[in-house]
Amino acid sequence: MDTNRRRVLITGAGSGLGLALAHRYARSGARVACVDLLADRAEAAAAALSGTGHLAHAADVGDDASMQALHDRIEREWGGLDVLINNAGIASVGPMVETTMEEWRKILDVDLVGVVRGCRLFLPAMLAARKGQIINTASFAGLAGAPGMMTYGVAKAAVVALSEQLRAETHHHGVRVSVICPAFFRTNLLETAFASDKVKAKVIKLMDTSPDTLDGVADKVFAAAERGEFMIIPTRREPMRWRLKRWLPGFYFKQLLKVAGPRTRSRHAT
Repeated sequence: MDTNRRRVLITGAGSGLGLALAHRYARSGARVACVDLLADRAEAAAAALSGTGHLAHAADVGDDASMQALHDRIEREWGGLDVLINNAGIASVGPMVETTMEEWRKILDVDLVGVVRGCRLFLPAMLAARKGQIINTASFAGLAGAPGMMTYGVAKAAVVALSEQLRAETHHHGVRVSVICPAFFRTNLLETAFASDKVKAKVIKLMDTSPDTLDGVADKVFAAAERGEFMIIPTRREPMRWRLKRWLPGFYFKQLLKVAGPRTRSRHAT
């Protein structure tokens, strides 16, 4: 086995952005561990990559034992990682009054604590080696403060905060950290989402009318991660929206309410 090749692990690699990034890392010469909740998707993803030495593994990022088994296999077969991409997640759409505690627990356990599990398991070896990179997939929903995506937005905002703190903790230890914050583009994210069919249809429309494509987003993410950038906002409209929120928060909030429209007025309001 060529020990000079980078070892990259991607959760949620069976489809969407995870799969697109797997192809880009494989083309760069890396060995890629394709991890997905479904074994057949993980296997299909690994088999489709260019090069050799890739792995397929089924794991649930929302389960401690499942992630421990993944870590143990990587240590046994690869001896560690150079790049960890915590990408797996599930979506949800809806205001606070329509959420359930089941939804909160599931979204937070997968979208946030799933990232925590990956970092806790694979970071120690990177710190010991004084090298490595962790890339966490959040969302522009975690920056926007927009209504109508309560559990998802909160979980992704926490991933941003986690990544910021982790970046500071690892800065002097040779480990780089990045966080990805895209807005809408066409993927199959809604397949497992907590949302009504009506709401899903609206989100699909936003995806279909987005100026961004999966390949375009993946290209930007890969290039920015290779440069070691921390905040990666790979969709076209969002960098300016992020600057607007930071520099003119009051104006941003007024514009946000205009764009959100009726979504800011819950049908439960009196």
